[in-house]
Amino acid sequence: MGTNSQENYAYILRCSDGTLYTGWTNNLKKRLASHNEGKGSKYTRTRRPVELVYYETFETKQEAMSREWHIKHLSREEKEALIQSLKCVPQIDKI
Repeated sequence: MGTNSQENYAYILRCSDGTLYTGWTNNLKKRLASHNEGKGSKYTRTRRPVELVYYETFETKQEAMSREWHIKHLSREEKEALIQSLKCVPQIDKI
């Protein structure tokens, strides 16, 4: 990727009540902080704290939004399998 390109992310959060939230962003650290400050989305506002459990990186906003849409249409079991496919928990400070 060139220096002028911006990364885009599709991500899954595990909320404090155990539910999963899927979204997309072009700044994962900032978006996670927003969710945990109660400013990220109406859904996560009452389910804090949230934990990043999965993300994928894309070159374009359209790709990230498309992947978010596809993940949102997976069953709970399919989302859990996707999360479990990671060898380790995502580290937000390495993004």
